Amino acid sequence: MRKDLPAVLLVDPVRNGAGYKAAARDLGFAVASVYTLGFSTDIPGHDEDDDFSLHLSDPYDVVRQVVQLGLDIRAVVPAMEAGIHRADQIARLLGLPGNDPSLAWARRNKAAMRTRAREAGLSIPEFRLVHTLEEIRAAAHDIGFPVISKPTMGSCSQGVTVLSDAAALDALTVLETHDMYQQPITEWLVEQYVRGREFSVNFFSSHGEHRIIDMWEYRQPDERDYDFPIWDNVQIDDSHPDYRRVESYVRQVLDAFGIVHGPSHTEVKCTPEGVYLMEIGSRLPGGPAVHMWAQYSKVRAYRDALTCYLGDRPTIMDEPLEFRARYGAMAIRNEKAPGTLVAIHGIEALKGHPGIGDILVGYQPGDHIRVTRQQDDIPFGATVSGADEEEVVRTMGLIRSLVSLEIVPDLPAKPPVTSARENETP
Repeated sequence: MRKDLPAVLLVDPVRNGAGYKAAARDLGFAVASVYTLGFSTDIPGHDEDDDFSLHLSDPYDVVRQVVQLGLDIRAVVPAMEAGIHRADQIARLLGLPGNDPSLAWARRNKAAMRTRAREAGLSIPEFRLVHTLEEIRAAAHDIGFPVISKPTMGSCSQGVTVLSDAAALDALTVLETHDMYQQPITEWLVEQYVRGREFSVNFFSSHGEHRIIDMWEYRQPDERDYDFPIWDNVQIDDSHPDYRRVESYVRQVLDAFGIVHGPSHTEVKCTPEGVYLMEIGSRLPGGPAVHMWAQYSKVRAYRDALTCYLGDRPTIMDEPLEFRARYGAMAIRNEKAPGTLVAIHGIEALKGHPGIGDILVGYQPGDHIRVTRQQDDIPFGATVSGADEEEVVRTMGLIRSLVSLEIVPDLPAKPPVTSARENETP
């Protein structure tokens, strides 16, 4: 235990935890971590490299424990999406830099997010907050098809369902009961489905000033409505026809949601009529973005984010980011039926091809594999880099031409067998 050093407090550091802990030590700080959910403490080794570990969820309890321990906390860092709203409340109670705590819930709960966006005059889809399957059906008919249903506290597309027509709504008979953080799902957002291009936008903010880091487009294989966006995700630049208006809209979102310190990840959809908010998160992006920044630019996400939360200005706010390549990430999805994975063919053929980075294999032969509806269900993925966007897209196409899934579909459930006597009419 290092009470002789000032410390940073990491809130739920189980996904980006190792990066933040290393950055804190590099800057000369002890590491105090607070785990607010059972999801966090269930992960083996979750508290590895902590100098102090707290297992509390109420911000006031966290602050009381910090004071009792005599910790000299200099920054509070939201290290996972589930703890974002608590981190900002803790920072305010400790008198440390953070984002507006009065808007913390709106940055986490999708229904509160829509309400805040509407109050701020931002364009958003028409929506309803519902609590049952029957209310989902009523809201869908009220708004008009197509709609999309999503848990208000969900993540990684879990439980998200696009309902393009009445037949799709009739087929929705079961709802997810718990989110990926093992918390009960008690409410859903039903909103108008926006048919348009989808983008994710990553910023860093320091004292209310915003610096765009990069923008990605979520590209799909065809024009069908979708509820899981990861297929070909490609970094774009300001030559893209939608780049400037998306960037301008996201800057308005950051101001409207009180984001003044640290990284943010915003997802929007873009149509000829306007740009629409899908989600705002005051956190680092998931997926491969942070790793690819470290490979191909001057951005050191964990150190730069921690610098922001310390109330200092990171150099990336002012200096050129110096991207040395364009990049992207792609997924091969199981889009047919659940079944047993026999093999992922073609992985060996990828070796030695320039521009192919990390290979991500989510299942092994013999595993049961679901239809890909959320991030944890991706069977195969890869990161890609190249001199320009065209090269990145060509490499993704090459991977798709070489890699395929062999799956034995599940057998349909057999109807119950009854005897002739049971079928007789009395």
